[in-house]
Amino acid sequence: MSEAAAPPPERFNVAAHLLALNERRGAVTAYIDDTRSLSYAELADAVRRCAAGLLVLGLKREERVLVVMHDSIDFPIAFLGALYAGIVPVPVNTLLTADDYAFMLEHSRAQALLVSGALWPTLQGALAASGRSLPVVVSGGGETAAEGTRAFASLLDAAPLAAAADTLADDIGFWLYSSGSTGRPKGTVHTHANLYWTAALYGTPVLGLREGDVCFSAAKLFFAYGLGNALTFPLSVGATTVLMAERPTPAAVFKRWTERQVSVFFGAPTGYAGMLASSELPDRSQVRLRLCSSAGEALPREIGERFTERFGCEIIDGLGSTEMLHIFLSNRPGAVRYGSTGEVVPGYALRLLDEAGQEVPRGEIGELFVSGPSAALMYWGNRAKSRATFQGEWTKTGDKYVIDECGAYVYAGRSDDMLKVSGIYVSPFEVEATLMQHPAVLECAVIGKRDADGLTKTKACVVCKPGQRVGEDELKAFVKERLAAYKYPRFIEFIDELPKTATGKIQRFRLRERENSQGSAS
Repeated sequence: MSEAAAPPPERFNVAAHLLALNERRGAVTAYIDDTRSLSYAELADAVRRCAAGLLVLGLKREERVLVVMHDSIDFPIAFLGALYAGIVPVPVNTLLTADDYAFMLEHSRAQALLVSGALWPTLQGALAASGRSLPVVVSGGGETAAEGTRAFASLLDAAPLAAAADTLADDIGFWLYSSGSTGRPKGTVHTHANLYWTAALYGTPVLGLREGDVCFSAAKLFFAYGLGNALTFPLSVGATTVLMAERPTPAAVFKRWTERQVSVFFGAPTGYAGMLASSELPDRSQVRLRLCSSAGEALPREIGERFTERFGCEIIDGLGSTEMLHIFLSNRPGAVRYGSTGEVVPGYALRLLDEAGQEVPRGEIGELFVSGPSAALMYWGNRAKSRATFQGEWTKTGDKYVIDECGAYVYAGRSDDMLKVSGIYVSPFEVEATLMQHPAVLECAVIGKRDADGLTKTKACVVCKPGQRVGEDELKAFVKERLAAYKYPRFIEFIDELPKTATGKIQRFRLRERENSQGSAS
C-alpha cells in the first residue's frame, strides 16, 4: 500500500466523501455537458435530492438500479445520488441490444431503471422481453416524460436527503458489467472504498490531476476507465469535467478541446489514431492539453510519438480492468516509454506466472496477476468465474506480459481468445455464433487482425456452404442487426476450410499465425 494513501475510515460513504471534499468550492464549475453547466454547490444539492427521490420511488438500501444513460450532467447526479442513499447503481453500456438489457435487468434484479430518452425505445423492448414492471425515470426530456415514466427532473423535486446512508467502506457500492468469454457479461461488484482507492493511488499521485484542470474523457462513464476519468478523479481534486453524449469522433473531440480548453484528455489508442489521421486535427496553438491518458488496449509506439511531436504533450499509457476498477500498471508523466505499459502503480503488486503457477524470469512471457485494494468483491451469481479470477489477494487479469531490460512491462497478448476492439472486449464465440445463423455460412472463426495503425480489429474467416455465396457487406450487416454494432467483423476472408485438430476443434492459433505471417510479409 502506498505510504501517501491512508485507508478510508470503516464507516464510509464515497458519495458523501466526494461532496465533502468540495464544500469550499461551491462556486467552481464541476460539470459542463452539451446543454448546461453545474457548480459544485449545485452538484451537492442535486445529489442529495436525487438520493431522496430514489427513496421516494420505493427503492430500499442495497437494491440495484440499472443506469442506461448517455454522458450528461444527469449521470453523475444519478450515480452519486444512488450511492448517497445506500442504493446500488449499475451503469451499463449504452450501445447494447434489447436482449442484452433484458439479461441485465433480470441478472441484477434491478428495482428501477434510469435511462436517457434516446435509449428508452430500446429499453422498452428489454422490459417487455424480461417481463419486468419497474419504475422508469427518463433523462433528457425536460419536465415531461413518456407515458408510464417520470422525468429525471421530477426526481429532484424531493427535499435533499439530510444525511448519507451509514455505509461501510467494504459495503457493496455499485456494479459494472464486464464482458464474458461466452458473450454474457459478468456483474462485477465493487465497494464504496474502491472508488476512493483508484483516486488515492492513481488519479492524484500518478496522473497529478489538480484543481483548475479541465478534464474530458472519450471513454464513457459506464466504463470503469471513464468512471474514474470523468467522476472519481476530477471530483477528488475539485477539477472541472466536460461531458459529451455523442460518439467521440475526432471532430467531436476537437470541438471540446478547443472550445472548452481541455487540459487533461483521456482516450484509447483507436481514438488517438483516428484523430492523428483527421484532416481537422487542430494546431498545437489551439489547444491547452498538458497531459493525455490512454487505456483499453496497448498504445502503439508510433501513435504516442506522433501525438507528442504534434502537441508537445505525453500520452500516459496504462493497464486497468473492470475487476480492478482503474489503472494499476502505468507509464509516468515525464518518464514515458512508448511501446511499454510502464511500471506498477504504488499501492498495487504484480506477478508474472507460468502455467505451473511459478514466477517467470525477467525477459520471459508470463500471465499477469495483480493485487491491490480496489479489486472487486466477486462476479454476482457466478461462483466458478469468481474463484477463477479472484484468487485470494490476487486477481487474474487474462493478459500476458514480459518485463524488458529496463524493468518496464511490455504487452504480449491475451491468455484467452477474447479480443479488445477500440478498448471494448469482444467475444469471438459470440460473433461466430451469429455468423453461423446466416443460411450461406457453413462454419467460421473470428480472430484479431492488426490494422495499419497496429490496432486490433475483428476478422472473420468464413467457409460457405457448397454452392452458396454471400457478399462481405451482407455478412457485416447481418451481424450488426443481431449484435451491438461495435461487435461486427471489420474484415472478412472467405476460405475453403478451417484448420482443425484431429477431434474437429478449430485451431484459431493457426489462423492467427497465418495472419501474422501475412502481416509481416506485407
